[in-house]
Amino acid sequence: MNFGQAIEALKEGKKVARKGWNGKGMFLWLKPAATVKAEWCKDPMLRAIAEKNGGEIPALGTICMFTAQREILSGWLASQTDMLSEDWEEVTGVIISICRFHP
Repeated sequence: MNFGQAIEALKEGKKVARKGWNGKGMFLWLKPAATVKAEWCKDPMLRAIAEKNGGEIPALGTICMFTAQREILSGWLASQTDMLSEDWEEVTGVIISICRFHP
C-alpha cells in the first residue's frame, strides 16, 4: 500500500510498517487524542500546565513507533522516502510479542 493508505489504516486502528525498513519488528500505530489529568503526569512541567488548566489538559493524537530497539517513540515523523514508498503493509499479531519482552 502507499503512504496515504497506510495513514487510513492507522486511522482505522491498524498497525503498519514498511517492508523496506531495516529494523526488525518496527511498526507504527495511532495514539488517539485524549484528556490527560494532572495527577497522571510524571513530567513536572506538564503537570503544572495541566493544574493551571483546571486539572487536565487535552493531548492531540500522534503517530507512535515501536522501534527496532524495542522502544516507543511518540511523535514519529515520516521521511520523504517513507511518504513516497509503496511498500507499506498492515502488521498483525505484534501485541503478544511486545508483552513478552523482558529487557
